Amino acid sequence: MQQEQVLFFFGTLPTTPWSKNQDGKGPAWSNSLFEDNAEFGLGFRLSIDQQESEAKRLLKMMMNTLDFDLVHDIISVRQKTENEILEQRKRVDTLKDFLKTMQSNEGKALLKIADSLVKQSIWCVGGDGWAYDIGFGGLDHVIASGKNVNILILDNEVYSNTGGQMSKATPYGAAAKFGFNGKLKQKKDLGLMAMTYDDVYVASVAIGADQEQTLKAFIEAENYDGPSIIIAYSHSKSHGIDMKNPSRYHKAAVNSGQWLLYRNDPRRQDSNLNTLQLDSNIPSIKVEDYLKLEDRFSSLFHTNKQDFELLMRQIQKQVDRRFNNYHAKASTTLIVNNKEKKIEIS
Repeated sequence: MQQEQVLFFFGTLPTTPWSKNQDGKGPAWSNSLFEDNAEFGLGFRLSIDQQESEAKRLLKMMMNTLDFDLVHDIISVRQKTENEILEQRKRVDTLKDFLKTMQSNEGKALLKIADSLVKQSIWCVGGDGWAYDIGFGGLDHVIASGKNVNILILDNEVYSNTGGQMSKATPYGAAAKFGFNGKLKQKKDLGLMAMTYDDVYVASVAIGADQEQTLKAFIEAENYDGPSIIIAYSHSKSHGIDMKNPSRYHKAAVNSGQWLLYRNDPRRQDSNLNTLQLDSNIPSIKVEDYLKLEDRFSSLFHTNKQDFELLMRQIQKQVDRRFNNYHAKASTTLIVNNKEKKIEIS
């Protein structure tokens, strides 16, 4: 983890396992109301940005009484890599040592907010019940703001912490409370909806299926100067699976096309690259082979043969249509100035 301060916001949990390194640095955390997760994080982003702006204003005002090179570097330096952030922290520590010797009101005011000159990352962490349903309006407000807020959605496709109720993330055919016979509507495509904003980083990951792709997504989201969303496949005992071997289900979900891996990075357009990278391969197993692994889909297999075959065709058609839609969006052809232009896929 980079050495900037990281602030996490999410609903109440029995334990909050954040820690610190040997230098006493690590994540700060706060629990918001369930439905206010995104707005709560945005509030902290706005507060930190305001403090940083005020600190820079005071620095420029006091430039004649401070080391010019130090002030210039603090204001203009990049803070993209861990080393750059560490160097900035050293500069700010030097500044704070000097400010402690000053008696002016400006110096005392700057000392209180000097730490805001070091990059601080905001992460909002929550489940699908919050992101897809109860808190969707707030989530949409945050990503529409254009502010640098990172959002991690732990998507287990059901209200797992309140008893296993159906949510808009619940896939077609899955049984849950308020849907005991299986949900009869496809899952809401939250990632695709977020991509309607052209300045939002969006990724869909499944760590049990592809650890490298998951790591890339987190690094890219963290480095992106704007709103980002990572939707992470999360297994749950509500799925009716062997919880000792979760990667089996992650891989089956991805290999069947039921869960897609992708990254949509708006920065790629500056290099004439397609913003969307479909990291999933062409499905290698039928969706039926995945569904029969999890008890939540068992009701599908207890129907008569004719109904079962019809349901499987419908579900497979939905899965194929969604994969083809993303595959088309990740095409190597873009329209530039009313002309087709081949772009590099990488």
